[in-house]
Amino acid sequence: MKRSTLPVALAATALLLTACSSGSGSGEAAASPSPSVNTYGCLTRDQAAKGAFTLDGGTAAGNYLDAYYRDSDAGHAKVGVIFSHQADGSLCEWAPDFDRFTGAGYAILALTCSGDVTEAIKAAERYYQGKGVTQVVLVGASKGAAASLVAAKLDNPLPVKAVVSLSSPEAYSLFNAALAVTVVKTPTYFAAEKLDSPFADDAQALYDASVAEDKQLKIYPGSNHGAPLLQDGALPDVLGYLAEHAPAGG
Repeated sequence: MKRSTLPVALAATALLLTACSSGSGSGEAAASPSPSVNTYGCLTRDQAAKGAFTLDGGTAAGNYLDAYYRDSDAGHAKVGVIFSHQADGSLCEWAPDFDRFTGAGYAILALTCSGDVTEAIKAAERYYQGKGVTQVVLVGASKGAAASLVAAKLDNPLPVKAVVSLSSPEAYSLFNAALAVTVVKTPTYFAAEKLDSPFADDAQALYDASVAEDKQLKIYPGSNHGAPLLQDGALPDVLGYLAEHAPAGG
């Protein structure tokens, strides 16, 4: 009787599969895929891996917020910048400017918030406390600028040393900037572009009503709105203002 070769073939197949699954024979397991990181559509993978995180902003701010943190280039920054975006925007508005701020000695924290921005700012300050930051600067665009002006008059976990208002309206929903500037004495830099109506007029009105200990107004040529002002000539002025009123050394 002819002996069947099927068992032998099956055994050989099993040995072959075992050999393949063991890689090169070193006994090491196959490499696991690298963990995914959230770039938010604007960060490099390296930036996201090092600084993208979810900030607990609380119910009013919208619970868990997309956020990005980076220390200053020198490390151990004592002054941190909190960036607040315009309506329907995101933290990505500020990405082109991160390097300039960290290079100037500031830590940065940018958030995406669809809720109460003032509560998100407080949450960012609490996060900064855990990083050794002792003072903050609030930089906002449009809605975020109005919210930053309002936040400066509230009780904050960290002292607010300066506010930068880019294209703020006089009021936006819950954020009455026109009222806030009549009580906020924090040094404030107001800016807008001349053809960005009505925000150039709003910037002038906010500046006129402001009781800040030191205030500056700059109306730039052009029609850009919010964060793009930094790329359109305002960044050196803003950094110069901060160097005077909220120096990176604290």
